[in-house]
Amino acid sequence: MIRLAALLVAALFLCGSWPGTATPRLWEWRLPAWVPPPALERPLSTAEVELGRWLFHDTRLSRDGSMSCATCHEQARAFTVNRATVPGVDGSPGIKNPMSLVNLAWAPVLTWANPAQTSLESQALIPLFSDHPVEMGMSGREAEIFARLAADPRYPPMFMAAFPERDGAISLETLTRALAAFQRAIAGFDSPYDRYRWGGQRNAISASARRGERLFFGERLECYHCHGGFLFSDNVMHRNLIAPEMGFHDTGVARQGGIGEHTGNAAQLGSFRTPSLRNIALTAPYMHDGSMATLDEVLSHYERGGRQRGPYTSPLLAGFRLTPQERRDLIAFLESLTDRTISSDARFSNPFMNKEARP
Repeated sequence: MIRLAALLVAALFLCGSWPGTATPRLWEWRLPAWVPPPALERPLSTAEVELGRWLFHDTRLSRDGSMSCATCHEQARAFTVNRATVPGVDGSPGIKNPMSLVNLAWAPVLTWANPAQTSLESQALIPLFSDHPVEMGMSGREAEIFARLAADPRYPPMFMAAFPERDGAISLETLTRALAAFQRAIAGFDSPYDRYRWGGQRNAISASARRGERLFFGERLECYHCHGGFLFSDNVMHRNLIAPEMGFHDTGVARQGGIGEHTGNAAQLGSFRTPSLRNIALTAPYMHDGSMATLDEVLSHYERGGRQRGPYTSPLLAGFRLTPQERRDLIAFLESLTDRTISSDARFSNPFMNKEARP
């Protein structure tokens, strides 16, 4: 009992808030000065994020205890997974390649193809309860989730610390709020390119990467039109913007699916959300279907102007030719966009890796 009490006290201390306190400790973003602050409805508390970290890595959120959110979003891979798609608990095949969760606090729209999916709280319901495809397989088992969490003596005080205004309720609202808080907190802007471009460290990237930068931002390849800005994507929202920027494009990968399935506009079939190129050295395979295993394959795709061209394929896909050296330079630049501190930051790590913490 003494050890259990100590664990509960430690959990409350780490969360930075005691039940009933009016001023919980706020999350420390650790953002460089050049990154605009995210446009959040309310600030994140350390307690919410810490609770969300445990829930994110907890396999008890799946039907048979075999999957957690981290199954498809591994920290070591910038919160992606090294496979095209991931089957659900019942073996149902996955449909799309899991996207990176890094810097979602600046993302105005989530997922590859649904323009209405703008809330991390509501998006969390999809892997938990979706029937098409089945992922974690908890549809109709909400009460089972809450019972599992309540039975673990660590969770009730953590929910109380995170949600004192809800009296620590373990509910669908608090569960999804905590998961969303953790995902919003995953931020990283310390790539070699960041240190070079905004940190003034001339030698942070190689000469080859600097040549690749000129290619990337040049009109011959057109990359920057969709992959510009500090996120290297045309999907962005922050406190300094009046309205979000949301980009969906047909890049010649597929002639079906995409945003058109949700809007009913045939001209948007095959158009998918522009992913960020940050951490791209860790996030293979690429594209919405995970069909390209390497950056070299991605460049070949754009060199030939796409593989499934249609009347609405982006006119920017005009094709180009790279010399072998230019190819190496462009890949060197793309790899310089990777912040490897993300893959080792203990604030986002799996707490169950500690044997004593396992359920």
